[in-house]
Amino acid sequence: MKQPTNGEARIGFYVCHCGTNIAGVVNVAAVAQYAAQLPGVVVSRDYKYMCSDPGQELIQTDIKEHQLNRVVVASCSPLLHEHTFRTACEKGGLNPFCFQMVNIREHDSWVHEPGDAATEKAKALVRAAVKRVALHTPLEVKRTRIHPDVLVVGGGIAGIQAALTIANGGQNVYLVEREPTIGGHMAKFDKTFPTLDCAACILTPKMSAVASHPNIKLWTYSEVVKVDGFVGNYKVQVRRKPRYVNEELCVGCAKCVDACVYKEEKFEDEFNEGLAKRKPVYLPFPQATPPVVVFDPDACIQLKTGKCKKSCLEACDRNAIIFDQKPETKEIEVGTIILATGFRTFDATRLPQYGFGTLPNVYTSLQIERMVNASGPTDGHIMLKDGRTPKAVGIIHCIGSRDNRTNRWCSRVCCMYSMKLAHLIKQHTGAEVFNFYIDIRAPGKGYEEFYGPLPARMDFRERRRQGEMGGQRHDRKAARPRPARPARQTPAVG
Repeated sequence: MKQPTNGEARIGFYVCHCGTNIAGVVNVAAVAQYAAQLPGVVVSRDYKYMCSDPGQELIQTDIKEHQLNRVVVASCSPLLHEHTFRTACEKGGLNPFCFQMVNIREHDSWVHEPGDAATEKAKALVRAAVKRVALHTPLEVKRTRIHPDVLVVGGGIAGIQAALTIANGGQNVYLVEREPTIGGHMAKFDKTFPTLDCAACILTPKMSAVASHPNIKLWTYSEVVKVDGFVGNYKVQVRRKPRYVNEELCVGCAKCVDACVYKEEKFEDEFNEGLAKRKPVYLPFPQATPPVVVFDPDACIQLKTGKCKKSCLEACDRNAIIFDQKPETKEIEVGTIILATGFRTFDATRLPQYGFGTLPNVYTSLQIERMVNASGPTDGHIMLKDGRTPKAVGIIHCIGSRDNRTNRWCSRVCCMYSMKLAHLIKQHTGAEVFNFYIDIRAPGKGYEEFYGPLPARMDFRERRRQGEMGGQRHDRKAARPRPARPARQTPAVG
């Protein structure tokens, strides 16, 4: 089948030496000679620096002298110079979209050794580009109206800050969060590294600002289910799950919680990472935004069976409880969507050698966060399952990271987060703290200063990558000499 073309293709081909970046590996003269023989190519050249002014002028001159209607440049990444060469084509009188760029630097010379193989690969890439550019259609740049409203998906600290910044600029923002309250993981934290500032002191004023901002429409307990449209003009469907409460009437007084037929908390409290229990109707935490209770349909007797005496309904003097509330789908139009959907913590049960879920006193980092938090289930006390204060605590770094069995990459926050917990555990319990690490990575601003004093106060031990916790003790002075620092002694382990 004969492929269609847009008139007779008159193609100019140019291959860049890029100094020795390309020419040191690829035989650029051979590539130019090869391209000259391809169908439609009327001029083929190699030049030392095509992105230079003389290189661009060469393209412009050839367009006029050879009546070129297509141009191919084999050089570096389009990310760097596609705009450069499109502009050169336009100045020469050619539609800029009749240009095609071939990346023979990042995709070829930088990933291969000098030789015939790299040159042959360059020829193959050039052949494809020449065949493609013959099919290009001249395009015209058009302007379209961009809807001014913005959708932010995710109500953690990133989504909150994005929404506030945009709303303060005068634009309307829809902030959609799938949990009953905004705040995300940061709402569970006690302190932040490397300054050990109070997490709630940073977060809760921003949460309140979101709730009261005239330019922000806050939808919690909601999820985006469908997105249609095109750049700058999107139609988004948001499914609002039923709380079984009228958000306009509820003030979070918790009278319904107190009046619930379950006199004792019985169901796992997700916010406290399973370390506490809650009732079927609950407020996630005292500073929840919005301050509106939510009914758990899997736990509430009325919602499951319809056979409850509904003492909560009687206790609500604002008539805010709606047991027959249904899911609701809202459709909105926005021009910009920001995804700030946060992260999922690693499931430590995937690595059973650490005993999480089977041994009683093995905790995740978020569970420790809830313990050290004064508003947590233990009122800020770190304790074992039997209520005793631990005398020795081991912190294992990099669980689920830098491991071919789980995730090969570094999480980037694990070292500093672990050291923050080590500091808090030492502060709250006085226990002997052991840090089992692969490497200590503390590259951020203030991170080294945070890490510096810790080896003098606790034990750091290098662990093996396969989860073995035994290993060489960390002598920071010997391993990472710092002439300006006084010598430190790592405490001995009994």
